[in-house]
Amino acid sequence: MISVIKGDIVASRQLNDANRWLQPLKTLFTQWGSSPAQWELVWGDSFQLEVTEPTTVLHKALTIKALIKQIMPEQSKKTISPLDVRMGIGIGEKTFSGERVSESNGPVFIHAGDAFQQSEKSKSTLSVKTPWSRFDEEMNLYFQLAGTFMDDWSVLSAQLVTHVLNNPEATQAEIGARLGIKQNSVSGRWHRAHINEMLAVEAAFRQQLVAQL
Repeated sequence: MISVIKGDIVASRQLNDANRWLQPLKTLFTQWGSSPAQWELVWGDSFQLEVTEPTTVLHKALTIKALIKQIMPEQSKKTISPLDVRMGIGIGEKTFSGERVSESNGPVFIHAGDAFQQSEKSKSTLSVKTPWSRFDEEMNLYFQLAGTFMDDWSVLSAQLVTHVLNNPEATQAEIGARLGIKQNSVSGRWHRAHINEMLAVEAAFRQQLVAQL
């Protein structure tokens, strides 16, 4: 089994220069695989990403969200990005490998598409579809609850989330040193971003998925 993330950038037209989000996203995806076999940007603001190890897929989805939530229009004084990302996570079998990820097929791609459509219908920004319906029900409830704070991440919160996801063993003091802020400032941002709750959701997803695989 593998996993696939199908997503699109919400409100992408609010930025005159698409490269402000496009280039950072390409750089991130390049760290995870090659294009177009493992990831592909299509229709201007949509993408597909193949993730070989399903237990890492939510971590990657959260990393994508934090990246996009950091991007502001030039000369904007707002604290929250106008952009967001809607994603559907599919987990399942891949039965055919095309030269492009958009040409590959199998249940995992159907699941990713179904999850993406479900996120649109439920007006959430993250959904999952797997062969296990009870797993899906529980995780999608977690995702909806987490969306109440993740969708409102400020630019500063998203920057902190990125550091936490990329450096899971780092202390708040170490993160503060990297961000150039004091530890008490990190603590305040940590609380406002609901980092502990986000990490709890990611851990629950990973642990319960391992039990299914």
